[in-house]
Order: sequence, then C-alpha cells, then structure tokens
Amino acid sequence: MAERKAMGKGQAKLDILVAGAGYAGLAAAVSLKQARPSLAVAVVDAAPAGVWQKDGRASAIAAAACRMLDRLGVWDDLAPEAQAITEMVITDSRTADPVRPVFLTFDGEVAPGEPFAHMVANRDLNGALRKRAGQLGIDIIEGVGVRNFEADGGGVTIHLADGATLRARLLVAADGVKSKLRDLAGIKTVHWSYGQSGIVCTVAHERPHNGLAEEHFLPAGPFATLPLKGNRSSLVWVERTEDADKLVSGDDLVFEAELERRFGLKLGEIRVEDKPRAWPLGLTLARAFVAPRIALAGDAAHGIHPIAGQGLNLGFKDVAALAEVIVEADRLGQDIGALDVLERYQQWRRFDTVQMGVTTDVLNRLFSNDIAPVRTVRDIGLGIVERLPRLKEFFIRQASGLSGETPRLLKGEAI
Repeated sequence: MAERKAMGKGQAKLDILVAGAGYAGLAAAVSLKQARPSLAVAVVDAAPAGVWQKDGRASAIAAAACRMLDRLGVWDDLAPEAQAITEMVITDSRTADPVRPVFLTFDGEVAPGEPFAHMVANRDLNGALRKRAGQLGIDIIEGVGVRNFEADGGGVTIHLADGATLRARLLVAADGVKSKLRDLAGIKTVHWSYGQSGIVCTVAHERPHNGLAEEHFLPAGPFATLPLKGNRSSLVWVERTEDADKLVSGDDLVFEAELERRFGLKLGEIRVEDKPRAWPLGLTLARAFVAPRIALAGDAAHGIHPIAGQGLNLGFKDVAALAEVIVEADRLGQDIGALDVLERYQQWRRFDTVQMGVTTDVLNRLFSNDIAPVRTVRDIGLGIVERLPRLKEFFIRQASGLSGETPRLLKGEAI
C-alpha cells in the first residue's frame, strides 16, 4: 500500500475516491479495482494508522458475503480463523428464569456444506481486505479525512484535512453511521435512539460450543452468544444504556456475576478475555443514498439494531450493488459519477434497506419488553415458525443474504 506522499501534493486525479477504510470502504475499493483495473481508485481514512488492529469485536458474515469475499480473493486468508455457525437457537425468558425454553431452532446450512454464516474477527477481515487492496495497487491514505468537497458537471474536488486536494469522478462515502460526508452532501437522515447499548466482549469457556449460536430475548434486549474459533464466544449483550454504562465501567466481579446469570454454566466456567465496551444503539436511515458525484455505502447509509445481525451484511450488499452499477456504466462508456447512473444504485438498495430497518425496529420493540400479553403473542409466533419448515427455510435464506435481487458478487460471480 502506497504512502500518502506517493499521491503528491498537487491535485491528484482519480476515478474513484473512497472515504472510510472499514469493511465497506475497503470492499468497495477492492470490488471496483478488481473488476476494472484501469480505474484509478484510492481510499482515505480519518482514523490514525493501525487503529483497526485494536478492534476486538467479531462479526457474523452471511453466506452471500462469504461468496463475495471469496470472489474478491479475500476468503482464503480469513477461512482458517473463521468459525462456521452450524445451528441457531432462540429463547424468550426473563433473566431470573431457571429454565429457558427453546422456541425456535435453525439449521446452519443454506446448501450442503455451506453454513448460513461464519464468525470472523473484525481485525482479520480488515487486514485481509487491506492485503488485497495492496495487491491491486490501491492507495490507502490513513490519518487524513475529507475536510470538504465540491461537485460539478465534470467531477468532484475533494479537500483533505492536511491541505491536499484530489479530483475524482466519484466519491464513495463509507465513513460510518455519523458520516461527515453525508452531512456535507446535504443528505438528511431519519434517526432515533433506542435508549439501549450493546455490550461487546469475548468470553472463553471450558467446553466446546460446537458452532452453536444462541439468542436469548430478555426484557432489556437480546443477549446473543456467537461461536468463535476454539472454546470462545463473542457476546452482543443489549441493556438499557444507563445499566450498560454501569456494567462496563463498574466492578469486574459485578460484571462477571451479571454475565454468568445470562450466559449460564452449560459450557463450564467462563472468563472474559477482553475489556467489555458499550455502543449506543439507534436506527439511522439516510433519506437518499446518492447526491451529485457521491454515493453512500455501509453504515453511512444505514445504522440498524443488531437484533438480526444484519448490519454488516447490508453494507456488503450495498458494496456489491454499487460496484455492479459502476462497472457496467464504465463498460458502456458512461459517466460513473453522473446522477442518473447513481440513481440505479439507489433504486436497487433503498427499499431493501428501509425494509430491514423497519423489521429490526419492530423486532426490538416486540421482544425488548416484559409485557405479559406481548410475550404470549411473540412466543406463539416463534412456535408457529418452528413448526413450518418452509417458513424456517425462508428466514434462513434471508439471514444468509441470498434473498431478493442479489448482486452478482454476492452469488460468487464476477461482475
């Protein structure tokens, strides 16, 4: 990967500048450059160099996203440390209940030998995408964000925080849920807070998990245990924000006691491996995904509740759809940053994203409470789904990312 100085201090000319070196930004750059090597693609990121290596979180990567990463030449680097989810169990109970009845189970395969998801450490995913970007000759400029930009009929002029100026035909905003570029483009959002925070940490345990993922619906929010390599699990533990803040900043013994109440001892003694962190949860949906010369992707376009584990996979779907639209336009000799081209991407992704945002919002409101009539209705609903194989298969395909109008990369096909 080239250093910042390699691009010069003048007005460097690019075809595409991607802002944000997270999974969405890097995957967008790699997808575009691999399909069209003639395109000049670069990535800028405001975070200091090496910060991504300190991310201790892990993510569930759906089968469709795994196919995409394989097509991009990234999966071989990830596979040795990726843990397949072989089964999913859903319960609904109170924290103090001595027994947690299982209301719904999912087989972990979308096809023979293909799990519907794998758990991958975020730093491994980021590192593999950076490695592939380097192989393709993509410049990654770290520690320098976008200060401002101006779009015109011929392209977009981007001013970086260090005073450098770049010129591109298209700017891809993948700079997170609090996207500065989205604000600079004048794109409004629909946003509300849930008053919840997600506590994230890694837990080691005595006995093997055998690839089993569990999601316990508790009154304050879901408590999910997701299998990692070895006798380890990643936790996503949702609590009211006030309670979550007290848990992560308070006494370690109190945290471990509360964790054990929820995790149980079915896997033997448990031990927290890293410092737990809490992330505030809300729903954020961009009112538009595109503006002249700019397209939003990943969390810059949408931030949803983690109750269905689909945030990252929505971002990969954005990237695959955007890359397909841009590559096809470039092959036809069209202006890749023109609004009519970008509108094709927006039409492809907006409805699906809003639908998922509404779905996760409804699920969170339905399950994150202790209202007796509501509990009865939702438990009956889970029981009905458990008894209908075709409906279960539908939900598995939804979770795998293989439903709807799927972009080619998510099918494992070249653009």
